[in-house]
Amino acid sequence: MPLSQDPSQQILVSHAGSLPRTPELIKANAAREFEEDGLTLRRTPEFERLLAEAVQGLVARQAAQGVSHPGDGEYGKAMRSAVDYGAWWSYIFQRVEGLEVTGEDIFSQPHVESSPGNVQLTSFPNRRDWVKFSDAYSDPDSGIGTGNHATPFPATVGELKYTGHEQVASDVKNFRAALDAAGLETGFITSLSPGSGARIADRHYGDEEAHIYAWADALREEYKAVIDAGLILQIDDPSVAENWDQISPEPRVEDYRKFTQLRVDALNYAIRDLPEDQIRFHLCWGSWHGPHTTDIEFKHIVDLMLQINAKYYSFEAANVRHEHEYTVWDDVKLPEGKVIVPGIVSHATNVVEHPELVAQRLGRFIERVGREHVIASTDCGLGGRIHPQIADAKLESLAQGAALATKKHF
Repeated sequence: MPLSQDPSQQILVSHAGSLPRTPELIKANAAREFEEDGLTLRRTPEFERLLAEAVQGLVARQAAQGVSHPGDGEYGKAMRSAVDYGAWWSYIFQRVEGLEVTGEDIFSQPHVESSPGNVQLTSFPNRRDWVKFSDAYSDPDSGIGTGNHATPFPATVGELKYTGHEQVASDVKNFRAALDAAGLETGFITSLSPGSGARIADRHYGDEEAHIYAWADALREEYKAVIDAGLILQIDDPSVAENWDQISPEPRVEDYRKFTQLRVDALNYAIRDLPEDQIRFHLCWGSWHGPHTTDIEFKHIVDLMLQINAKYYSFEAANVRHEHEYTVWDDVKLPEGKVIVPGIVSHATNVVEHPELVAQRLGRFIERVGREHVIASTDCGLGGRIHPQIADAKLESLAQGAALATKKHF
C-alpha cells in the first residue's frame, strides 16, 4: 500500500521506529569491533550484505502486516543484544566528530540540583522516578532494567561535525531498495533531535545554547540526506517530555517550558527550509518499563510540540500512564494540514491489544481531530522491548483495528 493512498478512504498505519532485529543481525552487530576512536563500529562488505537483506525482509513483513507508513526498523543503528534499546540515541556517536569517551557518561555525572529560574539536568541515576522507586529499579528481577548500549557514551570535547554520510547513505539505499521491492512508495527513517544529542557532557562549548545549536548544525546534514532521498524524516526527541523527570527537584512548569523552548527553537533551526510534509516528530516520556509516575502531563507541553515545523506528530497514547490524555484534543486545536500519529498499541506490555480496542482508541482521536488527521501507530519502538513474535502480532492487530475504525467512521 503506497503512502499516497487517500486517507479519507482508510486509516493509515505506522509505528514509532525501532523494530526487533533478526537474530542474525544482532549476532553480526555483536561481532563488530570498534575503530580506534572507541565509538565507531567497523562495517564490512559481508555485514552490509546482511543488513540490506534484513531491511528488505523487514519491509516486506510490514507490507504484509498492513503497515502503510513503514520504517527501516532502525536496523542501521547497531543493537548488539536483544535488549540494547539505546540504539535510537547512541548511534549518532558513531556519526559525529568532536566526541570522545572520557570515562564520564550520563550515568556518572554528578548530581545537579535545580532551582527556580535555573533548570539543569541531573545524572540519569538521580532522575526522580528512579529515586522514588529505587528498590524496583535496582532489582534485576523487577522487569524494569535500563538496557545495554552498542556504543559508549562520550562527551563533547571539540567542534561537532557530522561524519556519518556513508552510514546514512547506506540506510537510505537499503530502505529505498526494500520499499521498491515491496511496491511501496515511501516510508520513514529516524534521526536524533539536537536537544537529545546535547544531553551528553559538554567539555568544549561551555554554553548550553551553543552546544545544542552545534548539534543542530551537525544533525541537519543527516536530516537533509533522508529528505533528499524522498523519504520521510522522523525526528526522535524524548528530551521535550522526558527531561522533566531528569530535573531535581521537580521544577516549576513555567521554568521547564522555557528550558524546553530552547530545544524546540534549535530543532526548528535545524529543519529550516526543509519540507514539512516530509517531517515527522516523535515525542515520548522514555520507553523503559518503569512506573513513570513523575512524567510531565501532556497538556503542559502539547503546544510546544505543535510549534515544531513538522506535518506529523507522533506521541505515546496507549500506555497506562498517558492513555487518558487523549482529552487534551478537546481543548487544543490541531493546526490546519497537520496529522497526529498517536500510539494505539503499547511497547510496555506483552499483552496484544484486541483489534476492537485499537478501533476504540482510534475513535477517540478521530472524533476530536477528524479521520484524515489520524495515523495509527505504536507508543515507542518495539525493538528491544518485546519479543519479535509479539511485535508482529501487535502490528497485525494495529492494522486490523485500523480497518475496523475505518468502517465505523466512514
